[in-house]
Parts: sequence; structure tokens; C-alpha cells
Amino acid sequence: MTIPQLLVHDHKDNVGVVVVEDLTAGTEMLCVVTHDNSDFTLTANADIPIGHKVALKPLSEGDTVIKYGEDIGRMIGSAGIGDHLHTHNCKTKRW
Repeated sequence: MTIPQLLVHDHKDNVGVVVVEDLTAGTEMLCVVTHDNSDFTLTANADIPIGHKVALKPLSEGDTVIKYGEDIGRMIGSAGIGDHLHTHNCKTKRW
């Protein structure tokens, strides 16, 4: 049995969430879409802590971040596929 390293909630999402400790750059992650239990692989471009987001597609400054099929924030920087998303390049729209 293979354990997923990244969970994606909905096919509309453009980010997934790391669900394992010590994910390192270069890891080919097993990514599972919880909506229908489908899966795919994606390579992490950096060491990414558990609970942090990973870009599933290229994102540019001003783009909307989609998680759970919903708008959760906006990009304040850019990220390529497999890049780490956190406060350095992504902000909530609530504040």
C-alpha cells in the first residue's frame, strides 16, 4: 500500500496540501483527489512542511488560489508546478 504525500480536495483546485512530515525536494509525490479517490504524481520542487500547499499548475501574482473547490486567497508572487505556496507568495483575501 502506497501512502499519499499530497491531498487535493477537488478537481477544480490549483493547490494541494502536503500530508507527510519531511517532504524533500525531488520527491515524486503520490497525489490523491479526495472527491473521487483518483490519483496522479507530481514532483516537489522544494522541501515542503506538512500542512503547506503545493501548486498544481503555474500560478502568477494576482491569480486566485483554489482549495476545496473554493477561492481561499490570491497569489502575491508566482509559483510553478510543484512549488511551495505559503505566506511568501500567497495571502488570504480576508485581511
